[in-house]
Amino acid sequence: MQRSLRDKSQMLRAALLIIATFSGINFGAAEIAMAQPEESEKDAQYAIVIHGGAGGVPTSPEWIEQRTQVLNQALELGSTMLKEGRSSLETVEAVVRILEDSEHFNAGRGAVCNAEGKHELDATIMDGRNRATGAVGGVSIVKNPISLARLVMTETPHVLLVTAGAEEFARKFEEDASIEIVPNTYFATEHQRQAIERTKKALEQQEDDSMGTVGCVALDKSGNIAAATSTGGLTNKAFGRIGDSPIAGAGTFADNATCGVSCTGVGEDFIRNAIAYDISARMSYKGSSLQDAVREVLNSTDHPIRGGVIAIDHTGNIVIGFNTPGMSRAAADSNGRFEVHVKD
Repeated sequence: MQRSLRDKSQMLRAALLIIATFSGINFGAAEIAMAQPEESEKDAQYAIVIHGGAGGVPTSPEWIEQRTQVLNQALELGSTMLKEGRSSLETVEAVVRILEDSEHFNAGRGAVCNAEGKHELDATIMDGRNRATGAVGGVSIVKNPISLARLVMTETPHVLLVTAGAEEFARKFEEDASIEIVPNTYFATEHQRQAIERTKKALEQQEDDSMGTVGCVALDKSGNIAAATSTGGLTNKAFGRIGDSPIAGAGTFADNATCGVSCTGVGEDFIRNAIAYDISARMSYKGSSLQDAVREVLNSTDHPIRGGVIAIDHTGNIVIGFNTPGMSRAAADSNGRFEVHVKD
């Protein structure tokens, strides 16, 4: 019996790896890529970092151009909000909504198809002041899941609402400008329809189909950190599958005392290893720097993961790490940093 369970577990793991590979996530050996701001004599008054998913590197000039434009728009909005003194919490929500509204990222409008050709979306938002958290999983009719996640945080005593329960909750806020109910076909882009067909036929997917999870972490002028993550999940995922994105501590975490984190990659790995919380814990318990903490979890051989991480610590240091061929990303701070990277 135990052997049978182990065999089934191994088979499930293998299936997840195949699905992830078809989604554009490369499981071959890859050197970790780390990026952080140049050394500065003063801490940043505010900082923001965004990711558009780890995996393959887009090769289509159209996709590169469109992604670059959207990331620039999101970064400009986020940095302007922080410069004007807006809170990190409202900033990360506003930024992620922009990414959710673009069909060039796997969140909201651009969500991938599950095995039944439908769309199930997950999102989390977290406030570093008190670890308040709101999350939704498996929603199929909410245009901007990140805003519904924030309402779960502010309007309920709960952390996570899923599927029909989350959608019933959303209908209570149809008069709220941030919540729009749409048919599931709203998420059905031609790009993702072709992607699911290729995956089901076990054909190799183009690299620019890897559009992974989106996320944002911000530090505001009051010293408060917030993090937000939103995703459509894995291409061809099983109906009802929920990954790390709506799970606090796995794909998202924020604590003013340490850092804010948003993750992207194979969600099952991030859940098993509580990656977002582990980064914060390494800083708190071991005294690790943010850069060392991110490097350690992405380089772990005992508990390997595949994907990427963006993070900001309480002094405004930005760290971006990934062990896949690429990760779309953007970052800015009050010291003058403003950069967007899609293909490198």
